[in-house]
Amino acid sequence: MIALIKAAQLILSLSILVVLHELGHFLPAKWFKTRVEKFYLFFNPGFSLFKIKKGETEYGIGWLPLGGYVKIAGMVDESMDTEQLKEPAKPYEFRAKPAWQRLIIMLGGVTVNLILGFLLYAMILFVYGEDYMKPEELPYGLHVEDRIEYLGFEEGDKIIGVNDVQPETFSDIRRSIFTMTVTDVTVLRNGRELQLSMPDDLGQILIDSNIREPFMMRFPSVVDTLIPGKPALEAGLQQGDSIIGVNDMESPFFNDIASYLRSRPNEEINLHVVRSGEKKTLAMTSGADGTIGFGPLLPGQRSEFMFYSREFGAGEALVNGFSLAKETLEGYVLSLRFLFSKSGASQIGSFITIGSIFDASWNWEVFWRTTAFLSLILAFMNLLPIPALDGGHVAFLLYEIVAGRPAPQKFLEKAQLIGVILLLGLMAFAIGNDIYRWFTDAL
Repeated sequence: MIALIKAAQLILSLSILVVLHELGHFLPAKWFKTRVEKFYLFFNPGFSLFKIKKGETEYGIGWLPLGGYVKIAGMVDESMDTEQLKEPAKPYEFRAKPAWQRLIIMLGGVTVNLILGFLLYAMILFVYGEDYMKPEELPYGLHVEDRIEYLGFEEGDKIIGVNDVQPETFSDIRRSIFTMTVTDVTVLRNGRELQLSMPDDLGQILIDSNIREPFMMRFPSVVDTLIPGKPALEAGLQQGDSIIGVNDMESPFFNDIASYLRSRPNEEINLHVVRSGEKKTLAMTSGADGTIGFGPLLPGQRSEFMFYSREFGAGEALVNGFSLAKETLEGYVLSLRFLFSKSGASQIGSFITIGSIFDASWNWEVFWRTTAFLSLILAFMNLLPIPALDGGHVAFLLYEIVAGRPAPQKFLEKAQLIGVILLLGLMAFAIGNDIYRWFTDAL
């Protein structure tokens, strides 16, 4: 069910992004009286799920949800259809239009995605506001991933400085780690400030170790929900029980309990709980994934966690939405430095990885935040000067404007073919990574 919910969110998000991106090309093309032969949501190799012809344009939905396209007459695109180019240019063709008009048409999709990302963030701030927690006020500190404890981090630490920059919110910690070259981290431990020096860039260390969540909020393991048919409910676990340990491992914190259980799938375990002040031990067998079927009382539901809320008027939402979009895009671009390492390249993923970032339940705020993020990524990736991407066409058009003449047509065709091959190779590599992670249970 979780996979279906994520898949539905991914398809809806992609549909919105692709349609609006292609409209960014379609509308300027129409304004400049350029013929658009096809407008497709998703690709349609072999056949289409739906298509209809209206005027000179065929509108349709393909079966392969990896993007979409508009086919503009007189333009060499990823379809590599060059038949039209054998005849003299017609007034309605892309190649017959002035370079500045063609440039606007090619930049339309990227422009729409940038504006969409900004407007979505502004809408999110206006509708939902912003809830945040100050890192120094975490009541139980942080849960530290076991594999980075050798760097000096300890359970319960509070991170109050990254490269001597104080994170204002808990979310800023993760953002700083992956966008800055982190060489030292300041923690608050038992009331004392300690500075931990990193032997290498902390972000690179995490990428090399495939650690996605190095720090999480630490909170007590109090049962909030129970799943019917799962071991916890059948063994007698009840809502309100406080879990204080499993077998010989003692800890009141959910992060420790969950980590311990995940490492023991299909095992007989003894769960130690406190119920109405009385200690009890419940015997059960963990599931194939190491879970037992309960949900904890989350920090947002606990009174000791001090969350701050901020509401935004329409004007404030627009200003702060622009800033949030700018910071998000900058952070993404800066994090791309990790791709130039072997471990970083192994993190590249296809639609399976993209789908995994959506929430396991349908939460509209999370959905729109993810869609805004993907819109900005789509804008940036499409602007890369790679033939077959919008950025490749833009690069050749800029050359034409500066040089006063277009690049040779044969050269453009060969460059487009090379670009298509590169993109197909990258896609195959990304899908291969996803399949590998799927079978090694690392996704």
